[in-house]
Amino acid sequence: MFSIYILTYNEELDIAACLDSAMLSDDIIVVDSFSSDRTVEIAHQYPVRFVQHAFESHGRQRTWMLESILPKHEWVYILEADERMTPELFAECEKAIHNPDYIGYYVAERVMFMNRWIRRSTQYPRYQLRLFRHGKVWFTDYGHTEREVCEGATSFLTETYPHYTCSKGLSRWIEKHNRYSTDEAKETLCQLETGTVSWRGLLLGRSEVERRRALKDVSLRLPARPLLRFFYMYFLLGGCLDGQAGFAWCMLQTFYEYLILLKVWEMKHMPLANHNCKSTSNRSHKF
Repeated sequence: MFSIYILTYNEELDIAACLDSAMLSDDIIVVDSFSSDRTVEIAHQYPVRFVQHAFESHGRQRTWMLESILPKHEWVYILEADERMTPELFAECEKAIHNPDYIGYYVAERVMFMNRWIRRSTQYPRYQLRLFRHGKVWFTDYGHTEREVCEGATSFLTETYPHYTCSKGLSRWIEKHNRYSTDEAKETLCQLETGTVSWRGLLLGRSEVERRRALKDVSLRLPARPLLRFFYMYFLLGGCLDGQAGFAWCMLQTFYEYLILLKVWEMKHMPLANHNCKSTSNRSHKF
């Protein structure tokens, strides 16, 4: 058995379905960032441990959670409120935790949008570290999200999890990605000023995660990035085969990329739009 952490903030539309899917575990820990909707009320209807902690960043929230709320089991799984655990994935996780060769496993997401799986334009299989041995993984900030730091070998699971990325509606998606784009713009400036491109990782990367991260560092240096991203997702990856939902998804991602570029320009040319370039990739941290 393994414990499941669930991170929440104003998730009243998702939290019940997420918790229902997680009930396969006997230790579920909800870490809430002081939601102002019915998330707290709904979560208290389930047999879970519920803790609130003010949100600082994605990486810091995860690291605080792992340090401060000890799980019942040696292995843990991080589940987002708009994601679901499946019986098939749970069963594979149960087998994987008995393998002494690895301290963590990456799991591929299935992006669900407009009532269908957007398989092609989302770079499927796109992996995230979800299952790991407690005390062997922590997180640092990267752009609007986080990156994991692992003390040991990792591997990949074959089962996937559904991610309902727009389950709260387009207005919530746009509002959220407007915030994300500010962090991404800061990370873009830092990468352009102090970062490098891992050509080895791009061409000879041993995993999808390594190749994808190297590709992102390359893409930051390309001209007309929003248009290139649309062409890459819609034509090269085959988003055009995902129908109306695929076209809408590619347009939203193009808009998001353009918003990042606009904020990069703003940070460069407007005196009030300062940014601090502080690398987090080498941050030392132990549990």
